[in-house]
Amino acid sequence: MESTHLLNTSKKRVKIHPHTVTAKYATQAPYSPQPGVHTHFPQPGDEGYDDAPSFEDFGSFLEETSDKKQLTESRKWRLTLFGSKEKDTANKLQTLGGAEGSEGGARAAKVSGKGVGEQLASFGEASVSASRLTWVGLLGAALAHGCLIVLTRLASERFSLGPLFLLLVRSIVQLVSVAVPLHRGESPFGPQGYRLRLLCYGVSYSLSLCCAYASLTFVSPGDGTTTWRLATTALSAILAFLLLEERLGLADGITIAAGLCGLGLVLLPTADESNSDSQTDPVKFWRGAFGWSLSALAGLWMALALVGYRSLKERVGVGTALFTVSWTGCLLAPASLFLLQEGWSWPMSAEAWGLVLGLAACSVAAFLGMTHALTRLHPALVSASQSLEVPVAMLLHLAMLPLAPTAPEVVGNVMVILSVGWLVAIKLLPARGGGRRQREEYEEILDSPIK
Repeated sequence: MESTHLLNTSKKRVKIHPHTVTAKYATQAPYSPQPGVHTHFPQPGDEGYDDAPSFEDFGSFLEETSDKKQLTESRKWRLTLFGSKEKDTANKLQTLGGAEGSEGGARAAKVSGKGVGEQLASFGEASVSASRLTWVGLLGAALAHGCLIVLTRLASERFSLGPLFLLLVRSIVQLVSVAVPLHRGESPFGPQGYRLRLLCYGVSYSLSLCCAYASLTFVSPGDGTTTWRLATTALSAILAFLLLEERLGLADGITIAAGLCGLGLVLLPTADESNSDSQTDPVKFWRGAFGWSLSALAGLWMALALVGYRSLKERVGVGTALFTVSWTGCLLAPASLFLLQEGWSWPMSAEAWGLVLGLAACSVAAFLGMTHALTRLHPALVSASQSLEVPVAMLLHLAMLPLAPTAPEVVGNVMVILSVGWLVAIKLLPARGGGRRQREEYEEILDSPIK
């Protein structure tokens, strides 16, 4: 039995064939699909094509009504210390004006007939530039981590400053980062609905630092740092796959595995350590085992922290994350000092205070480089790039105290440097013909009748 379907337009009602698809076109508001109604966009030459909304209007409608914009606006903190309601109103008006200007610019670009090749070239250049900045920040963070290892050893040997005490001072100094979210009009404790996850991230990060710094009391700084980095890289790859369903590519996996093998060679015991009395003395044996366990546990907590921030990258800024790590560190560092009964020893000279402040500056630089990279890269890639801190610390230590490294240490550090260099190369050097393939795919989309 045939039935008659009606098509509602802006001015008249038209009867169409019963076997055709029913579609509704709006003249004022962009089209929104309704459940149970099959849709079909009008093609050039069809009746009602000129009345259909343009793609610019549809894109602006999606942008204005998207959940991302609403969540971004909802995380603004009303009780700001560096702003007012008038300033917020002006920012909103400026945003609206910018949106109108962007729509006009899009239409002007469409009228001017900018080529597809030029558009893809500009997009590619922007992406490569951002990737370069990300990797430069990561390499700078690895250099800062290497300096942290050396500065921590100097503070312990020359000024008798405990590692956990250095962590506490570093966390206190970093509390000034609260000015960043306040200046942006955001809550320093994160947006509503994500504060518990942000708290878990801060606790995981601070627990990792406490375990890593506490392990330096039982094992050497080089062995503790290498074990920490090895565990962090391996576990972050596993946890990112299990919790975020993010997989590593084949080339990335092979490169990271090579770097982990290099770290394993660095951890091989020397002949003196193999013949020492620590193998027969049960007290020294269990102290070393406890130190190694703390380093591995620090890697687990850091992997959880990296994966946790990766899930919050669109909701929490780097400044808010730094403040969260700082205030949680101020709470957990004294508790670790109490549990391990590590004594308090304040710096008594200007040189010691300069060393402590330099340590805090290096820690901030390393944190910013790593956290910013998490917004674009896999957590395992971020951690693997920080493996460069091990050869950097070895070179700095050799410059201050010339001691010949063993053959496994040299081979392991060379493997780490080559793996990180290859990882940077494959990320910044695109495959040949990739731009042409993207252009062909884009032109195919433009030529498609369904847009």
